[in-house]
Amino acid sequence: MNDVHSVTEIEQSQKAVPSRKTATATITVLDSETHPYDQTVKPELLELRLNEKFSGDWEGESPVRALQVLRDDKSATMVSMQRFRGTVGGLRGTFVLQGSETVENKKIRARWSVVPGSGTDELSGLRGEGGFEGEFGKGSVGTLNYWFE
Repeated sequence: MNDVHSVTEIEQSQKAVPSRKTATATITVLDSETHPYDQTVKPELLELRLNEKFSGDWEGESPVRALQVLRDDKSATMVSMQRFRGTVGGLRGTFVLQGSETVENKKIRARWSVVPGSGTDELSGLRGEGGFEGEFGKGSVGTLNYWFE
């Protein structure tokens, strides 16, 4: 039994750990729309539609859909989904980012992760996480720590 266990340990130690890289990009909001979603009681729910442009280590565009809980003090919490189209580290394809955002004092903080299995073409197998901080509705610098499975 020790021999079998030793072989298993050796096989596990030989598995490659995914090489992680970091990409940064300036994110510019090209346009945005806000629509009522549910305003029957407070806090109200809104739907946001944005189109973003990424410039830097990852280049491309991404339509974003978010649901926002807007409080009376104008602070907010959001969840979002967006499909990025372009290149990351010189590799072309698409992938989906799932995000969680908070807005306080006109500042936004976003954290996102690549939805497993959403990468296409040269970005097939892409995994990652990252985010950005900045003024709500203004450009900011985002990061994506990524690897391939």
